[in-house]
Amino acid sequence: MLVHILPLASLLSGAALLLLGSGLLTTLLAVRGNIEGFGSPFLGLLGSLFFAGFLVGTRFAPWLIQRIGHIRAFAFFTAAVTCAVLLHELAVSPWVWAPLRLLTGVSMVGLYTIVESWLNCQATPAHRSRIFASYMAVNLGSLALAQQLLHVGVPGGHVQFALAAILICAAAMPVAATRMHPPQVDRAAAIDLRTLYGRAPMALAVAFASGLAMGAFWGLGAVWADRNGLGTDGVAWFMSASIIGGAVFQWPIGLCSDRYDRGRVISLVSLAAAACAVLLLLAPQGGIQAVAIAGFVYGGFAFALYPMAVARMMDRLDAHEILQGSSGLLLVHGTGAALGPLIAGLAMAQFGPAALPVWFALTQGILAITASTMMRRVPADVEHQSRFVPMVRTASTAFDMVGSPAQNNADATQDSTHPLPTETH
Repeated sequence: MLVHILPLASLLSGAALLLLGSGLLTTLLAVRGNIEGFGSPFLGLLGSLFFAGFLVGTRFAPWLIQRIGHIRAFAFFTAAVTCAVLLHELAVSPWVWAPLRLLTGVSMVGLYTIVESWLNCQATPAHRSRIFASYMAVNLGSLALAQQLLHVGVPGGHVQFALAAILICAAAMPVAATRMHPPQVDRAAAIDLRTLYGRAPMALAVAFASGLAMGAFWGLGAVWADRNGLGTDGVAWFMSASIIGGAVFQWPIGLCSDRYDRGRVISLVSLAAAACAVLLLLAPQGGIQAVAIAGFVYGGFAFALYPMAVARMMDRLDAHEILQGSSGLLLVHGTGAALGPLIAGLAMAQFGPAALPVWFALTQGILAITASTMMRRVPADVEHQSRFVPMVRTASTAFDMVGSPAQNNADATQDSTHPLPTETH
């Protein structure tokens, strides 16, 4: 395995540094904004603007990468994010922070696109899944570690912003120094939501509900912990524990979704996430340790939903439709992620921090009911299900990395006498 990972060390180390810096920045802005008295609606808006920028970037980034190349585009986007980080600290104003979060979202999806398309180009079909798993481990591990960097300095000072800027800027160094040849960037596939909805409505429902919940988690999770009086330590441990839970639970949940009807597993995992959100509602009474444990379990179930949406989509589409379908799924998830922080932020302003776990329970509880209803309308097809791949939602090019295994599964399905089932709704 090391023989295949070592040549990619420059890309993986660049991704690790990038996510350490951006992960610290996301939580730091929530904590610092709370200190500055910006209010839950605006802090939720910041999360929404980031994901809105993410959606804009899926169109802008490939064009720029084609025009100037992978390495120059990586330097361009890291410079943009570094400037945005420092401007957050130099101009502590809602009117400045809002466009900066939009710019950061556009730039981050560009950086993800560069790293992921490059990794995909370098990975052979036989080792693509293992390289993808290593990349996901780097993603989640870096994001979890980034939360502990809140202990360096204080959220009201300069040190943490400087540290985030240094890490993001440093991410360009291993990528710029690599001797690997960059890949060619193809045009993004057209989005056909009507076809996707007709073939796999449950995948769209899961992607949208996951976006609503996880967008609110990334935008307001640190605010929730801070406003429950947990302090910097509590914020750091809650966010880290939730991310680590998301990494740990994906493997057993994925195994279950491969062995049993995926629709049923989606329904049960959604119900479990909703129940764990209720635990989050009660956890602050038990202090930091209780919040960290509740976050670990909630994150474990909540983070697994989007990968199951991807797997469900692959179950229902033919091989040649997967890339097009993945673009549509990303759009739906991103729309939910842009709306989630805004709605949850308004609810927190009206009802207090308890509104956030209630929002989690509501969105994932409704998803459990929806998935259960849809499941009754389509026969189980465990034998022909695509293989679950642990992942986090990043750029649309992430789907290219799992394209080979997925397409192999789809091809095998098409070659058999068993037709691909279509869900009704």
